[in-house]
Amino acid sequence: MSVLKQFDISGKNIVITGASRGIGKGITRVLAGSGANILCTALTNVYLKKLVEELNSVGVNIEVLSTDNTTISGWDRTIDFALQKFGSIDVLINNLGDAISKPVANLPGNESSMTITDWNKIIDINLNHAFLGCKTIGPHFLKRKKGKVINITGVAARQGSSHMTAYAAGKAGLARFTQALALEWAPYNILVNSIAPGAFPDADLEDEQFLKEREEWAKSNVPLGRFGDLNEVGYLAAYLVSDASNYMTGQTIYLDGGLTYA
Repeated sequence: MSVLKQFDISGKNIVITGASRGIGKGITRVLAGSGANILCTALTNVYLKKLVEELNSVGVNIEVLSTDNTTISGWDRTIDFALQKFGSIDVLINNLGDAISKPVANLPGNESSMTITDWNKIIDINLNHAFLGCKTIGPHFLKRKKGKVINITGVAARQGSSHMTAYAAGKAGLARFTQALALEWAPYNILVNSIAPGAFPDADLEDEQFLKEREEWAKSNVPLGRFGDLNEVGYLAAYLVSDASNYMTGQTIYLDGGLTYA
């Protein structure tokens, strides 16, 4: 058997949250284009419809579901829908993420500090949603004694930034959650890893001026001199989905052009 067959992901049944924009969209493009069966979820249908149209135009089909994956009821809908469509689930990719830029307490001259509502919202989106997803899918994976989880964290898991405390806490927590759950599920042949992307702007959502400014920032701040292409996160995800990565678990892989070491 050719070694390269270990990288074949065709026929894998995959659930991806927050899949309609940004990094989730890049992951979906690559995995669906490689023959995997994909269920994409997002809070609304607005961008899901655009993603379906884009992929259908090149002969690729995906399943989509509008649901709130920061709630257990949203996760119940997601897992039930995936099992109905695919019969089983091989991989769960937890990709929700958002940030609020506010200080913890009012700084001199600053009237807007983070509220407990702000904090809880960001922790729910960046950390708690992954816990709920793993808790919901856990019985399915444990019964089958196989499965993979890929959590999408970020460089904030290693480097905090001023005014971004909730985001940094959520992403760092997700990295440690990944490590701990990998140990918990290792005896059952369930692998848990995370990807920590750096700067990956979405050209479909940002205006031309913003992208030019980001390019200039990347030239000066990212050792490789550019920001990432969304599909590049998908390429790494494809490796983690594939059988080629079956001896890897508990890892957080930084895909950032060297940013966290700059």
